[in-house]
Amino acid sequence: MRRERVVVLALDGVYPFELGIPSRILGAADGRYEVLTCSVDGGPVRTNADFGVTVEHGPEALATADTVVIAPVAPDRLTDEVPGDVLAALPLIRPGTRIVSICTGAFVLAAAGLLDGRRATTHWQVADRFRRMFPRVDLDPDVLFVDDHPFLTSAGAASGVDICLHLVRKDHGSRLANSVARRCVVPPFRDGGQAQYIEQPVPEQGAASTAATRAWALERLGEPLTLADLSGHARMSQRTFARRFHDEVGLSPGRWLIQQRVVRARHLLESSDLTVDQIAGRVGFATGASLRQHLHAAIGVSPQAYRRTFQTAR
Repeated sequence: MRRERVVVLALDGVYPFELGIPSRILGAADGRYEVLTCSVDGGPVRTNADFGVTVEHGPEALATADTVVIAPVAPDRLTDEVPGDVLAALPLIRPGTRIVSICTGAFVLAAAGLLDGRRATTHWQVADRFRRMFPRVDLDPDVLFVDDHPFLTSAGAASGVDICLHLVRKDHGSRLANSVARRCVVPPFRDGGQAQYIEQPVPEQGAASTAATRAWALERLGEPLTLADLSGHARMSQRTFARRFHDEVGLSPGRWLIQQRVVRARHLLESSDLTVDQIAGRVGFATGASLRQHLHAAIGVSPQAYRRTFQTAR
């Protein structure tokens, strides 16, 4: 079994937590990945905490990578130009190599011009700054990560876990990704997006949650659920329910339902031999054509292509 080599680039000012995510998550994938950490000069790296880290590899490790991960740095180090030592290191990455950024690591890729014309994300707190600095990038600050192959970008902190699990799922299937998630005691897939974490007014005391209704809906995805159905279950007016739902999840109820149906469809495409029309019926899409449309909008591939990928992974 060939091991995928993942090289993590640590820059001065790196966040220690995010720096360790690829090793922790991918290292739990039954030996499928070899994770190395490098710096631009092979020397120690200052973190944004009160300690530094010593790495074993210099920039030459980038030339051996199947996947490169750009770890994030503190916002006060962000610029619209790539530092000279980083600019010298990036060309060592072989053409076609998969490149992943965590949080503010997207600034490095954007400053190098690698994200021009592409969809990407970063931490919501620096999204406005990112847009001003890199107007050619199609920034989506509402999502936890974006896969615009061969570039993958993720939001802040724990979204590094999400994108690493996505790599395992994409490379080796959902069974192994779920196993890795259990070993690391993290959810295998988080619903919603960054909007649910943006600072908002505190809900009034005693305000009812939509969590029970979300759980109820997940058990009935095959049914034609409407906003009236959801708000009725929650015993709220439709307007109040929609507002509270968005405050808690970061998505409208309709968009959340589509997202959950796509997630369920992906699981069935990976784990069953049901036809596309049968899967569409089970997850609540009216037709196979509707499933194809929503799956392509979510991840850019057809059900058949998605199934082939994961059957190969299995």
